[in-house]
Amino acid sequence: MTLISARLTDNRIEESVSRFFADNNLFSYLNNSKFTIFPGFCDVHVHFREPGFVYKEDIFTGSMAAARGGYTAVCTMPNLNPVPDSEENLKIQTDAINEKAQIAVFPYASITEGQRGERLSQLLINGAKVVAFSDDGKGVQSEELMLEAMTVAKKYDAIIVAHCEDNNLLRGGYIHDGEYAKSHGHKGICSESEYAQIARDIELVKKIGCKYHVCHISTKESVELIAKAKANGVDITCETAPHYLLLNDCCLQESGAFKMNPPLRSEEDRLALLEGIKNGTIDMIATDHAPHSAEEKSLGLAKSAFGIVGIETAFPLLYTYLVKNGIITLQKLIDLLTYNPRKRFNITSDVGFSVWDLDKQYVINPEEFLSKGKSSPFNGTVVNAENILTIYNNRVIYKKG
Repeated sequence: MTLISARLTDNRIEESVSRFFADNNLFSYLNNSKFTIFPGFCDVHVHFREPGFVYKEDIFTGSMAAARGGYTAVCTMPNLNPVPDSEENLKIQTDAINEKAQIAVFPYASITEGQRGERLSQLLINGAKVVAFSDDGKGVQSEELMLEAMTVAKKYDAIIVAHCEDNNLLRGGYIHDGEYAKSHGHKGICSESEYAQIARDIELVKKIGCKYHVCHISTKESVELIAKAKANGVDITCETAPHYLLLNDCCLQESGAFKMNPPLRSEEDRLALLEGIKNGTIDMIATDHAPHSAEEKSLGLAKSAFGIVGIETAFPLLYTYLVKNGIITLQKLIDLLTYNPRKRFNITSDVGFSVWDLDKQYVINPEEFLSKGKSSPFNGTVVNAENILTIYNNRVIYKKG
């Protein structure tokens, strides 16, 4: 059995692996060269929907889906009901986490009260001990308010995590403003709606000097802006998601399974994202796991809810189509999924790991997902790499079968 380096927690992972297999008399696994052990992946962008929308997902089902995908730490976005913008509201979520989470779950707090973009949340004003602050799902439209948020975040050495989207440029769009939209009569979302707000925020970070992270980038201009900002010493990191690396808008079908925000962009954008992964401009891969009910995703591209699930399929897809095709190394992928997100968000508390059969080939079937959400554009895709078991805190969380 091979242990792939976690960099940040190498020794702790090795100790955890040895202790677990010894305690459970599972040396047959250790002696099976077919299997590969990875440190627990870390996803800094998931939607577990609790409180407020448990018909879509809850802390238990979300964390079990994460474990099946090899993740032992996740950060949950704040577009909930109630929004975690106060100690009282945050406690509702943390109580559910304490009761139901099967892995490490770190909640975000919102940047603004109720995510309405009008005034800062009390949790940000008070410097709450959360993983970071975000209004994910909505861009902070006011430059003055974002400047105020960054100023407060700088005071507490907190990270502002931005969903960058200029509402004035959306114009009712719901897929990329590209060839598919034009040829099929759909309303498009222009790339500028994303990168214009990134450009604005970079100038603000230059003034304030706070820690700043950009969610789910999808355009070549976003990559260029972030690369230039890094070269100029701006404290900026970013993520993209597996679907932006593997699909483009020519892959679209008339199905809600292909509707997410930001949308699938052009092939030029996809190639720029891959280059950003290879050269280090893009720091990490997050899934933006966003489950909805079957009904909400059954209304086609125009009317379905934005968001797809992806935490159970991320590693197999990226391993199959990036690593096996020689685009990046396996160690690079593990850095993107494990080391880089943990380092940036200071997540070092767990010593979980997962055991994979990298030679196993199978077809992705959403009906087998542990998530309540089943909407995936990768339904029917052939992949390699099957998770055999996931261990967290010396306990089996997921085991195949």
